[in-house]
Amino acid sequence: MIKRNINLWPKIQFLSILTFAASCAVNPFTGRNQLALVDSGTVNQLATTEYSKIKQTSKVLSPATNLQAAMVTRIGSKLAAAITSYYKNKGDLNGMKWEYMLIDENIVNAWCMPGGKIAVYTGLLPVTQNENALAVVMGHEIAHAIAEHGKERMSQGLAQQFGGMALSVAISSKPAETQQLFNTAFGLGSEVGVMLPFSRKNEMEADKLGLTYTALAGYDPREAVPLWRRMEAAGSGGQKPPEFLSTHPSESSRIEELEKMMPDAMVIYNRVKGKK
Repeated sequence: MIKRNINLWPKIQFLSILTFAASCAVNPFTGRNQLALVDSGTVNQLATTEYSKIKQTSKVLSPATNLQAAMVTRIGSKLAAAITSYYKNKGDLNGMKWEYMLIDENIVNAWCMPGGKIAVYTGLLPVTQNENALAVVMGHEIAHAIAEHGKERMSQGLAQQFGGMALSVAISSKPAETQQLFNTAFGLGSEVGVMLPFSRKNEMEADKLGLTYTALAGYDPREAVPLWRRMEAAGSGGQKPPEFLSTHPSESSRIEELEKMMPDAMVIYNRVKGKK
């Protein structure tokens, strides 16, 4: 007769909790604990590969011949330099190798993959309307990458779909499913059928960090408020919401929160601009 251990299941639960806890890490840029089943090196390689695919299959405008593409590159370069200087004592920013592209497609969207791989769509520019507002958007997207919100979502997906399987194992054993999980977690544009919205906590982190980055780069963070009003208007009136809002939930309280964050951002902006 087999002797059954009726206390086995609580032990299994306890071990699962320990495994989950061991997979958490403190993000040095936010100070918050995050589930970390995804290592930076592997996910950066995935991002580099996917970014290259998107460049090859999209109409990418050249900054050498297109003023709007030149603006995207100019903003990206200023943000990258300011952020790198700001975090000079925190290491290599998770392996950031900055790239910027403007894709000629009528989508109101922008994103930043791990490793600083940034894309802006021309459909966003009528909503941003000016360089400061576009810097706000790009700063916000970079903040998501630096705070590793996409990696956090992918880790959650690995835990839910693959039982907490390590990313390298998932890639080798379930490559198609892992690629889809990556696309879904990082919301890479119109070719992705389902995109996960960022949580409110993630959005507040990205808003606060994004305003800081915008100001550090010498762009006026006050443009964030009218920008989000225009973004909300673009998704009102029964029209299909912009792609940007499908991954970035917009609430009326967001503008109120941005206004609370603005004084700190303006201190940085005024210092950068040499104002009192």
